Amino acid sequence: MEGILIFGLLVGLIIGGMWVQFAVASAGLAYLCAIKGFAGWKALGIVSWGSANSFTLAAIPLFILMAEILLGSGLSSRLYKGVSPFVRRLPGGLLHTNIAGSGIFAAISGGSAPTAAAMSTVALPELSSRGYNVRLVSGSLAAGGTLGILIPPSITMIIYSTFTETSIAQLFSAGMLPGILLALFYMGLIMIRCIMNPSLAPADKSKLTFKELYTAALDVLPFLMLIFMVLGSIYGGIATPTEAGAVGVLGAMLIAGIYKRLNLTLLQNALSRTIKMSGNILFIVFTSMIFAYATALSGAGETLVNYLQDAEVSRIAFLIIVMVIFAILGCFMEGLGMIAIIVPVIFPALIALDINLIWFGVFVVILVELGQLTPPLGVILFVVASSSDKVKVEDVVLGTLPFFIVIVGFLFLLMAFPEIALYLPSLTTG
Repeated sequence: MEGILIFGLLVGLIIGGMWVQFAVASAGLAYLCAIKGFAGWKALGIVSWGSANSFTLAAIPLFILMAEILLGSGLSSRLYKGVSPFVRRLPGGLLHTNIAGSGIFAAISGGSAPTAAAMSTVALPELSSRGYNVRLVSGSLAAGGTLGILIPPSITMIIYSTFTETSIAQLFSAGMLPGILLALFYMGLIMIRCIMNPSLAPADKSKLTFKELYTAALDVLPFLMLIFMVLGSIYGGIATPTEAGAVGVLGAMLIAGIYKRLNLTLLQNALSRTIKMSGNILFIVFTSMIFAYATALSGAGETLVNYLQDAEVSRIAFLIIVMVIFAILGCFMEGLGMIAIIVPVIFPALIALDINLIWFGVFVVILVELGQLTPPLGVILFVVASSSDKVKVEDVVLGTLPFFIVIVGFLFLLMAFPEIALYLPSLTTG
């Protein structure tokens, strides 16, 4: 009953407009006080140190800085132009560039918002002027942006690994194949819709020349090399994920320098944005550790396990319940907050039901993707809408709906075939 009341307090504070960090901290402190009295606060120093003393979390600002350097240098437009010749003759034309470009940028950004912002600022003006359907353009950009937290490196996966003590390298590997498949499903949806309604996207029947393909390949090559440097250093056993983040920063600076975009102003702005974003994320981790500590003291996880056993809840039913909870919370809470609140509570249940934690990490990240596309507070919806004066949030929401359905279907596919997420980890780490 105490847990239910505290959770109600948490949800009420967030709906009331309090920042997630302070809402989680307030609920966590109230939970500790309800369980142990004010004496329960004596362990806050140890909890604070435990949340801060993590070499793993040091990767977060490095991956953010790598993305900010590329985003601030304006090189996303070069990536977009490099991808478009390879996909523009498909049904849907340049809409596939939104997905493919997002997938490549996702492999160097670590987050959905930078991915969506990078592609939207280039694609929306370009495709709108060519006569593409605005809603479909907006929906494809929003859906493609969510790949930023699924295709490694992923900041969301780093946060998940912090709470579950799972391998980041395995999580990164597990997210690769689902990310590629989900991108292909997005592109399949675009082709089907444009075949059924050709007016959604003008057909491009211009012939491709070798020179055009060669130039496009040169535009994409530096980004592919950066991906190889970051992920290859991890799976080659050369660097840890944190060290790979540092390699990525140096690679991003090198690419910006090659294209003569690197300067002191760019670095200052990138560092400034990185400090703000990292501070926000790490503060969420800190406050969530307080809430997780209170949850562990209360025995809520063990109580949940006993309830599931008594009710004979199956693994599939449990996962569907988790999907519903994330869908509801996604309406008014950001993804990192959902992971920080829910995962510590259900962790004992995951162990009791013998759910693979690496697989569940991919499952949770896709659920967070849904939350980022769920109105009224889906962050990706506003990122895309703010990229152009001609696009309204309503257009993005309606354009995203078909992709939303694809993500839900993919979640059930992942439940039916868990090897989709577990195949690559079995190859890379045994």
